[in-house]
Amino acid sequence: MADKDDKKAKAGNKPGTKAGPEKAPRADAAQAAKPAKEKRQPKAEVAAKVEKSQARDSKAPPRLQDMFEQEVRKRLAEQFGYKNPMQMPKLDKIVVNMGIGEAVNDRKKVETAAEHLGLITGQKAVITHARKSIAVYKLREGQAIGCKVTLRKARMYEFLDRLVNIALPRVRDFRGLNPKSFDGRGNYTVGIKEHIIFPEIDYDKAAEVWGMDITVCTTARNDDEARALLTAFNFPFRQ
Repeated sequence: MADKDDKKAKAGNKPGTKAGPEKAPRADAAQAAKPAKEKRQPKAEVAAKVEKSQARDSKAPPRLQDMFEQEVRKRLAEQFGYKNPMQMPKLDKIVVNMGIGEAVNDRKKVETAAEHLGLITGQKAVITHARKSIAVYKLREGQAIGCKVTLRKARMYEFLDRLVNIALPRVRDFRGLNPKSFDGRGNYTVGIKEHIIFPEIDYDKAAEVWGMDITVCTTARNDDEARALLTAFNFPFRQ
């Protein structure tokens, strides 16, 4: 009996016999199937990236950007007689800065202001900190005192469109922008006393009202070119 059992055990260990080897191929098949799934994941990720890029490319450009290409360029060329298209002034960026003086006593106000600024501009705001300590204002170096956002390209044109056509007309007793608020290098700055003029902010839910400085940076060589560029975008300058 012992000899027969030994023969059966030896036969089970031989390749090609029916006893015992059925589980091994299943494990090998499972292991072989795993790398196949791992190979499919990168293809799916690439396809998703391609779809996102196509959706981004198919999105229509902002209205003011289209207006600049079709109307503003021709108007500036006739007014200043540019011979080279690269001489044409254009918008470079828009910087929106909000200073929160109450943040000296309460940091949460800076975080709330940053959230509101993100809603207004459509881009996450960066919290700014004090560069040095000032004892008179109880200000310490590195303390959060405000927030800012730098807008470029499509978001810049979209924000400018909402500023000129929606926000500024809602300013109380608005009589136009100061045409002399240029810095001599083609950059224009306007101050707003109440950030609730933007429709993204709910007036009833806003516990605080903060002001902001909006700086429109252009590639113009002087203030006259920058003023003509902003006038072409329907900036409401005072006459």
